[in-house]
Amino acid sequence: MPFRFEILARDVPTQARLGRITTAHGAFTTPVFMPVGTQASVKGVTPEELLACQVEIVLANTYHLYLRPTHTLIQGFGGLHRFMHWERPILTDSGGFQVYSLAGLRKLTEEGVLFQSHLNGSRHMLTPEKAVEIQAALSSDIAMALDECVPYPATYDYALASQELTTRWAQRARAAHHGTEQALFGIVQGGMYAELREKSARELVELDFDGYALGGFSVGETKQLMHDLIERTAACLPEEKPRYLMGVGTPADILRCVKLGVDMFDCVMPTRNARNGSLFTRQGKLIIKNARYAQDSRPIDSRCSCYTCQHYSRAYLRHLFMAEEMLGPRLNTIHNVHFYMDVIHMIRAAIMEGRLDMLRVEDISGEPNVEAPA
Repeated sequence: MPFRFEILARDVPTQARLGRITTAHGAFTTPVFMPVGTQASVKGVTPEELLACQVEIVLANTYHLYLRPTHTLIQGFGGLHRFMHWERPILTDSGGFQVYSLAGLRKLTEEGVLFQSHLNGSRHMLTPEKAVEIQAALSSDIAMALDECVPYPATYDYALASQELTTRWAQRARAAHHGTEQALFGIVQGGMYAELREKSARELVELDFDGYALGGFSVGETKQLMHDLIERTAACLPEEKPRYLMGVGTPADILRCVKLGVDMFDCVMPTRNARNGSLFTRQGKLIIKNARYAQDSRPIDSRCSCYTCQHYSRAYLRHLFMAEEMLGPRLNTIHNVHFYMDVIHMIRAAIMEGRLDMLRVEDISGEPNVEAPA
């Protein structure tokens, strides 16, 4: 089934839209949040538990799967969906951000990125064509073009050179991507310079990708700068194509950026925070290790219908965390992922009913950086 995006409703006071993306492995509604399954697994939870949380699409990591167990092995198992027992849509990133984070273990060239494996030090060259080839072997539903993520802060000249390299790589990725059911998204770069972001967007739109991602955010810039640049960049992208903000973020970020016209999100925050004992609630974050919860019989969030909140107390979850029992991170992850899905469903309902501009951060997640009251 060919990739398709359709807009179902708009929120007139904002730029938000409710949409539907159809892929070879089913359809999902936007706005959407994609839990991160770096190594073909959302850490600690089963596909059935993700489905119970109403997850519709997950993200997997090209860089990690290329190194281990290798894309050729996964291809031999019939692709990533069969390999990881997830029959719904999957998005794979290009590996560009992971290579960017290797710092001293990589060398950037016009051809691509020469890097050393963090596993055994072996040398590899990741080119735009190779990134497309790996993702084709994985058989994900949405693939990403290789890009260079600009560090923050960066000079204008560095950001310009990087943006132009990303465009040239995007041209090569587009040429290497041959008429399959797998969609290919281009990634807008340009550092924290609005004119470079707009330039990048215009150049990528000319290449007619299936969708467009906004990359290189949440790398140290202020929230206000991030939101300003996202607003300006989204305005340069075609209405009829999905817009994906990579690696962002908190429930507050998601709400604000949906209002700016963004459709797709991913972030490690709900799963990573869960493993560290930081839980999302409608009243703010709850730090489960705190002594105040040692005899607390209440669930994490009395308004939450997740498996964890229906069966376990704060006291029990604190005990698991303090005893370093592996069940603790699993139950915490189920709750945090479910919470994010609840946020997405609240946002979707508000768009459908034309009241998104009235939905506030406090309505969905309390104060994002303040611990919930005892």
